[in-house]
Amino acid sequence: MDYPDILHHGAKDGVTGSCHQLLMDAEHSLLIDCGLFQGAETSGEGKSAADRLAIEFPLDTIKALVATHVHIDHVGRIPYLLAAGFKGPILCSEPSAKLLPIVLEDAFKLGFSSDQRQVERYIKLVEQRIIALPYKTWFNLHESESLTCRIRLQRAGHILGSAYVEVDLHYPKTGEKKRIVFSGDLGAPHAPLLPAPRPPYRADILVVESTYGDRLHEDRRTRRQRLDRVIEKALANNGTVLIPAFSIGRTQELLYELEDIIHSKRLDAGGKGQARAVAPSLSLKAGKCDSTVEIDWPTLPIILDSPLASRFTQVYRELKPFWDSEALERAKQGCKPLAFEQLLTVDSHQAHLAMVRHLAQTARPAIVIAGNGMCSSGRIVNYLKAMLHDPRHDVLFIGYQAQGTPGRAIQMYGERGGYVDFDHERYKIGAKINTIGGYSAYADQKGLLGFVTGMRLRPSQVRIVHGDPSAKYELGERLKALYKQAGCDLELVIPSGASDA
Repeated sequence: MDYPDILHHGAKDGVTGSCHQLLMDAEHSLLIDCGLFQGAETSGEGKSAADRLAIEFPLDTIKALVATHVHIDHVGRIPYLLAAGFKGPILCSEPSAKLLPIVLEDAFKLGFSSDQRQVERYIKLVEQRIIALPYKTWFNLHESESLTCRIRLQRAGHILGSAYVEVDLHYPKTGEKKRIVFSGDLGAPHAPLLPAPRPPYRADILVVESTYGDRLHEDRRTRRQRLDRVIEKALANNGTVLIPAFSIGRTQELLYELEDIIHSKRLDAGGKGQARAVAPSLSLKAGKCDSTVEIDWPTLPIILDSPLASRFTQVYRELKPFWDSEALERAKQGCKPLAFEQLLTVDSHQAHLAMVRHLAQTARPAIVIAGNGMCSSGRIVNYLKAMLHDPRHDVLFIGYQAQGTPGRAIQMYGERGGYVDFDHERYKIGAKINTIGGYSAYADQKGLLGFVTGMRLRPSQVRIVHGDPSAKYELGERLKALYKQAGCDLELVIPSGASDA
């Protein structure tokens, strides 16, 4: 076998289960991510199939695991990796080092045990394994007469702590040097809290995601205005806006922009002498006029019904030094992007059920953010079961809905008066369905192409993963055309099917 080589244990047939093994030589390899499969990439019900949880590849040569970021489709199988006998360190960015134990605690409770003593022992083990790496700093992972390996993390702009990975390999006996880059999930420009990713200087081999490799996003710079308009229209129905959101990343971005809207509305009202600073309450006064509702933004409750998202939001506040310059400037001016007074958190399960009943019965204007983002589990499911049939309510999607998930079914069939299945029971879709594409946390085709072609020394081999077949194909065709136009050679690899390579 020629080295280096790469095996793809996940994210080759779709957009979840990211797991890539860099074979450096016969005795040393590196694992990039170890994520959970979701949606149609698992079972028809969108639940993780047992045969896709098991670690089926040998671990004897794997010296370390690098976590590009802490989304469950990139780290969700770490408990199974440790149970299979992995003894090496877990390398990640400094923000991810604070976020990862929270994610893995939740994964451990769902997959192994909710016994608190076992959970605490497990998390202590995880924390002992984590090595937090500063961005832009080389870390020497291995050095011997036959092989040296160092890695460096760069900001990927996907969620706080996300990184793409540069791996430098040197084979002293032959003098060969190779740089391999794993993109992880790349973010798009103009995302709240995060700077846009910058391409690396060079790569010989690039493993790149392709989630949106076949499409372009709506203009992200105007998405706050679109969010404002969609919510105003939705709340005019005298109902609740339900927003399925991932606990980490999308939720915090959404809170950031909702606070910006509320702040702007308060300033507008103040300019007219009508500003009110009233504590949030579910007893809202909604004045009716010609079947429309006057929305009082300064008192509109924003309900975050996710204990996990609340924990992540608190950590996001603690990680303020990693915010981008715009967010830091807003904080300096007195804004509280992740802790504004209209924000209500729902913690206990009993309080959650009470909130669902209250909003379903009263249909009073409110915005509910709950996980999970694809509606396959979590508290959003109870809201949808209780309220999805009612045309007074709206569902607003701001994230990618994978094939086979309830979120994709609602998105596709909602406007047709369709239905969705939850727990083997059918629910009619009567609520209005909205999607704001500019809220994707992923780079679009333009961003992905720019990441590749923006390198000073482009990779001669590009391996496209983490995308639906059409997205991978379209991205590959565009790359081939751009390389041909530039007079550069390109070896394009699109792993799929039974073969890992």
